[in-house]
Amino acid sequence: MANQSTVREFILMEFSDDRDMQIWYFVMFLVIYLLALVGNLLLGVAVILNHHLHAPMYFFLVNLSFSDVCFISTIIPKAMAASLTNNKKISYVGCAAQVFSVFIFGGSELSLLTIMAYDRYVAICHPLQYTLILNWDACLQMAAISWISNLINALLYTYLTFRLNFCKFNIIDQFFCDIPHLQNISCTDTRINQILILVTSIIVDSFCSGLIFISYGYIFFTVLTIPSVQGRYKAFSTCTPHLIVFSLFLIFALFAYMRPQSLSSHTLDLLSAFLYTVLPPLLNPFIYSFRNKDIQKAVWKMLIT
Repeated sequence: MANQSTVREFILMEFSDDRDMQIWYFVMFLVIYLLALVGNLLLGVAVILNHHLHAPMYFFLVNLSFSDVCFISTIIPKAMAASLTNNKKISYVGCAAQVFSVFIFGGSELSLLTIMAYDRYVAICHPLQYTLILNWDACLQMAAISWISNLINALLYTYLTFRLNFCKFNIIDQFFCDIPHLQNISCTDTRINQILILVTSIIVDSFCSGLIFISYGYIFFTVLTIPSVQGRYKAFSTCTPHLIVFSLFLIFALFAYMRPQSLSSHTLDLLSAFLYTVLPPLLNPFIYSFRNKDIQKAVWKMLIT
């Protein structure tokens, strides 16, 4: 990743230049970070320590919690430090590491949500074959494929971005290192990069989203054939947390990257990135815990012992 450009560090944007507001943002980021950290760690530890939760659905949920902790830790601590010290600089290597981390953990969020949709599909549409189809070997293989594929994808995106030259401008119009904003300040022609990233993103996102929609199409069709109202409610309730989490992730991501250029502004860009990168890791553990009595019992048991 050698780069012969003169830029050796970048300057990130702040939510505000007012010192009092910077302190307020620091406190807000700190509260959000601690809530996300505690929520995801409690959920993960509760599942690990309770043997009756050692099932495929909870195994993937632990992977999702781990990904969320790493994802939010990639962005929030740097934003907190910038707000507290008013130092908005980030090194060239630090920026590359942030881009890599955002893509590996952000990508793993989507791939894990896809796997969890498949888990719910098998559990509801083929309940008698559930343990046969989703045995531990299959679960480990799917998790490994998710992490390895996102590792390769993150390496590719990071290499394509930092093979560019940054000759003069080093101000990134975002509160973290984001590829579109890095491309905007590059003095190299970025058309090939943009095309490659766009094509791979469309393929991966369409594939994952398509599988999720197809899975839920079969799930809804199967649930509607269940004769008892209680049975339909129970089946839907097991899918509700995952569906809420996926919907929020998809809405935030579409708003961040697919909104019309006419709706783009400095404030809106910062807000959309905040929604996409910070809120899902914060909300995910609470959504799953709120709708799942087994997790609630496991967490309370762990807290009181």
